[in-house]
Order: sequence, then C-alpha cells, then structure tokens
Amino acid sequence: MEFKLILAFVDDAKTDEVLDAARAAGSTGATIVPHAQGQGMKKQIGIFGLEILAPRTILLLLVEERRASAVLDAVREVAGLDESVNTGVALELDVSRAVGLSEHVKQLSIQHPAPD
Repeated sequence: MEFKLILAFVDDAKTDEVLDAARAAGSTGATIVPHAQGQGMKKQIGIFGLEILAPRTILLLLVEERRASAVLDAVREVAGLDESVNTGVALELDVSRAVGLSEHVKQLSIQHPAPD
C-alpha cells in the first residue's frame, strides 16, 4: 500500500472542522502540533510595534495514496485555503517508505475500502 503525507498549516480555530472533513474524505487519523507560529509574505505589526504571529495548528495526515487528493481538497475547502494570503497552506508529499503500519493497513483494508 502506498501513502502520501499531507501537511496542513491551518488556523487554530479551524482545526476540528478540518480534521472532521479530512476523516470524511478518507483520512484515518492525524498527528496534531498545536500553537505553531509563522510569518506570511508581509509582517503584521500590532500595538507597540510588536509583530503579530497568527496561531496555527500543524496537521500531519498519513493517507493512502488513492485517497490523498480527496483529503487535500477537503482540507483546502474547510480551512479556506486560497481565499486570502493569511489562511494557511497545505501540501502533499510522497512517502517512499513507512513502518509501524501493519495493523493500520489491515484495518484500513477492512473498514475503508478504496474509493471507486
């Protein structure tokens, strides 16, 4: 079974919605890194001249290759990516090798048959 890794950097407030949409699209779980910070194209300066770093959550979704496109599309839609400059980013990476998934693969094959 081949896998893709989807990394999504989303607004903290949208984390639960994005996870629900990813699961509905075929993801079987995620690793969540809360309270990440980053900079966009331009610094946002707030009161007292301090830079404002919008809180983000990083989601790492290891997804069966056949489901990856649907999961990434669901993440994009629910997170509002591409709506404006500061909405977040998601990307998909090829996974050449993964270990520790034998039971996961068995359950995936039984509970979540591949889409048509």
